[in-house]
Amino acid sequence: MNIFIIAEIGINHNGNINIAKQLIDVARNAGADAVKFQKRTIDIVYSKELLDSPRESPWGSTQRDQKEGLEFGLDEYREIDNYCWQKNIEWFASAWDMESLYFLRQFNLKYNKIASAMIVYEDFLREVASEGKHTFISTGMSTTEDIGKAVDIFRSAGCPFELMHCISTYPMLDEKANLNCIETLRQLYKCNVGYSGHETGLAVSYAAAAMGISSLERHITLDRAMYGSDQAASIEPAGFRYLVGAVRKIEKAMGNGVLGIREEEIPIAKKLRAHIPRHSNRLEKACLR
Repeated sequence: MNIFIIAEIGINHNGNINIAKQLIDVARNAGADAVKFQKRTIDIVYSKELLDSPRESPWGSTQRDQKEGLEFGLDEYREIDNYCWQKNIEWFASAWDMESLYFLRQFNLKYNKIASAMIVYEDFLREVASEGKHTFISTGMSTTEDIGKAVDIFRSAGCPFELMHCISTYPMLDEKANLNCIETLRQLYKCNVGYSGHETGLAVSYAAAAMGISSLERHITLDRAMYGSDQAASIEPAGFRYLVGAVRKIEKAMGNGVLGIREEEIPIAKKLRAHIPRHSNRLEKACLR
């Protein structure tokens, strides 16, 4: 099974559709399977008190200015939808509220994503599961009870899903990755498990790929020095190309786990074991084609 690689654009476009398109190009050129965005209804996700509080940003001096500056609307998502169709790459988004979920339904998207923050919102999970789309469920900040309830909801609805091991710190320290949770999740919930990473480098994602994950999600950016809370936990274009290329090599390198002599090893074995009596006659029979 190939690892489904998701380039998480999120809000790293900084409210600029041209940056979003450049990031779609980065993902497509690197060989990602899909790009993902985030959709919020600002007045639902955030309180009035927070939105009225001060925050300096390129868009103004309040939290509302900043959050509205980062949010795409219908026109931008129509442009994204058309651009991804032209570039032959899938796109989808994690909705952070019911209204955003309903907003995304007007697009013919193949996938849904449950952000770690949303896994405890059971009514929301039921609404997502009712769509019947393959759903990636991140498990950051979650207990086994939280994850189990989400799994039960999706199984009861007959909606295909997979879990994604995730540590919700931005950026995540490598030593906090706890990658063995990937196998724990597989054993506990008997489903495919992916990895959503927020580390700054690539090594942890390589290790996750070698653990048999079904999907890999990493944030991408044009420049980690750009404005934005997710930029520091993101990968720049060259790094993302290295990541995708290495993951595809790792997939091939894992093999089938069957022990034995490979056909291409026979001439080497004959040469290096020529001095051992009666050994060569056994090589052909022992060979794994």
